[in-house]
Amino acid sequence: MTTLTHWLLDDSPTSRLQASLGHSYRMGRMLMRNPLAVVGALILLALVLAAIFAPWIAPHSPLGQNLGQRLLPPSATHWMGTDELGRDIFSRVIYGARITLLIVALVAVISAPLGLLIGAISGYFGGWTDKVMMGVTDVFLSMPKLILALAFVAALGPGIENAIIAIAITSWPAYARIARAETLTFRNSEFISAMRLLGASHTRIITRHVLPLCTSSMIVRVTLDMAGIILTAAGLGFLGLGAQPPLPEWGAMISRGRAFILDQWWVATMPGFAIIIVSLGFCFLGDGLRDVLDPKQGSKS
Repeated sequence: MTTLTHWLLDDSPTSRLQASLGHSYRMGRMLMRNPLAVVGALILLALVLAAIFAPWIAPHSPLGQNLGQRLLPPSATHWMGTDELGRDIFSRVIYGARITLLIVALVAVISAPLGLLIGAISGYFGGWTDKVMMGVTDVFLSMPKLILALAFVAALGPGIENAIIAIAITSWPAYARIARAETLTFRNSEFISAMRLLGASHTRIITRHVLPLCTSSMIVRVTLDMAGIILTAAGLGFLGLGAQPPLPEWGAMISRGRAFILDQWWVATMPGFAIIIVSLGFCFLGDGLRDVLDPKQGSKS
């Protein structure tokens, strides 16, 4: 065991940095013991690398048309074949990783903090604040996500920006419920009462103490929800309400390929495989994070 490892695993850290790094190192080691979590992390790493280095990985232009090579089967030249306009499907799938990563990241950035804040405020104050906020949350939860997203996109108009807004609007209620449940477990704890006696404001207690305690559960739920977000975005794209042509969005590619599904199966199947693999990656990683961040699991290890 190296000196750095000893420093990270020290039971008596001398600084906040050492404590934080040591905690992250322990969680990383626990995560590495879960093979499926490692597989999920590798899939997501491949997704990120594909999005970043798409111009160098893709052998052809994702938008370039060549009608002389339309509907070619997978080969050494075109690894996933070509579509009805002669565009290389592999290149379009690689560039589509950028759109998928953009949708996932923006939905998480918008919906998770919003749901976390609403749930924490609702659980902390209780009373009429809790009833009103949870009443609005239940209204959103009572409707299927895809149907609600379709309604918002129909009102806002088709496009990737409106699709992101619609998915974010339909995603935050679940996070609010989780944050509220977490807040209720320690709302009357002694450390909260001590902060009030010291004169801390409600804003300070919520932002400095309540929200950080809800973060672990939120990270797990967001990671597990990424698969659903990808499928919702693909569904909107399939219906023509997401990213508009000629953008290489995976759901839209499946929609265009359904007319050739019997004879030229690769046109719709290849982007479908990409959706399945990335969704499984998020699910595997989310399961691993749940095991690591669950206090009961942590006490056993």
